[in-house]
Order: sequence, then C-alpha cells, then structure tokens
Amino acid sequence: MKKLAILFCILAVQFIATPLWAETIPTEITVRAKARDAKFIGSSIGGAMVIIRAADTNEILAKGLTQGSTGDTGKIMKTPRERYLPIATGAAHFTAALDISEPVFVTIEILAPYIKKQARVVAQTQTWLVPGKPISGDGLVVEIPGMVVDLLSPQTHLYTGLDKSPYEIRANVVMMCGCSITKGGLWDGSKIEVVALVQKDGKTFTTVPLKLRDTMNIFSAPFSTEVPGVYEILVYAYDPKTGNTGVDRSSFIVR
Repeated sequence: MKKLAILFCILAVQFIATPLWAETIPTEITVRAKARDAKFIGSSIGGAMVIIRAADTNEILAKGLTQGSTGDTGKIMKTPRERYLPIATGAAHFTAALDISEPVFVTIEILAPYIKKQARVVAQTQTWLVPGKPISGDGLVVEIPGMVVDLLSPQTHLYTGLDKSPYEIRANVVMMCGCSITKGGLWDGSKIEVVALVQKDGKTFTTVPLKLRDTMNIFSAPFSTEVPGVYEILVYAYDPKTGNTGVDRSSFIVR
C-alpha cells in the first residue's frame, strides 16, 4: 500500500510538472513590409529581410526575404479601408512555420529594402505566438518609412576638368517599394522636394534644387563652378505630407 502511495505521488508530480502543451505544434506567422504612403516591399526591389527571434534569448527562429508583388494599387492606395477588409491579398510576404510547444514572445526585425544599403531601414515590433494559433491573412504588417535615392551623376570619384562645367546632378528617386514617382501621378514628384547639398574640400559650397524630368523618377539640375577641388554632393528627397525622406551621396574631383 505504501509503495502504491509513493508511485501515485511520483506520477502526480510528473503530471503537474509537464505542461499541457508539451507537444510541439507547427504555427505559421506571415510578415509583410509596407512602405509608408505606398505599397508592399517585394521581389521587384529585392525584398525585405525578415528576422524572427525569441525575445528572451535573441535566438533566431526564422529568417528570409519577403517575396511577391507590391500588391493591388486600388485596394492599398485608393479604396477606403474598412475594418477586417484585407488589402494584402497576393502581395509580398515572408511566412515561417515555427515548431513551438508553448506561447513564445517574438521580436520581428525587418531590414528593407534589403539590397539598397543607402536607403535600408530597420523596423521592429514584437508579438506573442501561441501554438496552433497562426498569424495569417494580411499577417503582421510593419511600416517602412523613407524613399530610395540613387545619385546617378556625377559618378563616384569622377575626375573632370573645369572646362566641363556645368556638371549635371542627376538622381533617381522611388518609394521604398520601388513605386514610381511622376509628375501629377499617384506619387506626385512635383510635390516632393529634392535638393543637392554641395561641399567643396569639406566646407559648405552651395545648394542646388533638382527638378523632376519627363522620365519617371529622375530629378536633375546643372551645377556650375569655377574653382577646382574635391566636391561632395548629398542629395535628399523629402515629402512634406508624409515626412518620408531619403538620401544618397557621392564625391568627384574637379582639376
């Protein structure tokens, strides 16, 4: 009788110590990166890198790039949003299935657009993931602010002469999803401020406003100088309505 009582106590302790959710369950989480005032960041601009970590230990549980299209322009940008109405159907995403046996508090870190280092933004959020309770549909949508600016001309470390002045400052500007900027378009370039800040030999030299050209995304203006030296050009784009900004820089040498 005494042995049975001891065995019962051991089994009871084991039962109490074993969580009811000890069996691991594959649980999906879908993550999307959405450009502020624009569409989803997907394959057309290299995707967004999604890193899912256990918040307590910082262990990486899953990582990968969002893949797919930027999504439906009408649903995302033109249709008034109603509660529970999905807008991301078919848009770029990263989905991971995590084998978990208990609720896990995770940190989701996003680097986007991943291939554009000068424009890349790191955004982060956290959430609980419960076994067998997927985060699906539109999923977890993380906003990515900013704009992508590529300074095309003058080319980096160009050597040129004073006789070539004026030089063209030319930049390509797009939304973080790669969406195009045009005059009067959905992303109206005539309302975006694009300016080149010019330094010579490390000191402020002049400021050159750039104008949107007929070719989409292209802003340019001539820059004249009569003084040789090392010139650094920083071009920024700024949308006063959204606060979206982007920057790129380069340098060239005038002999």
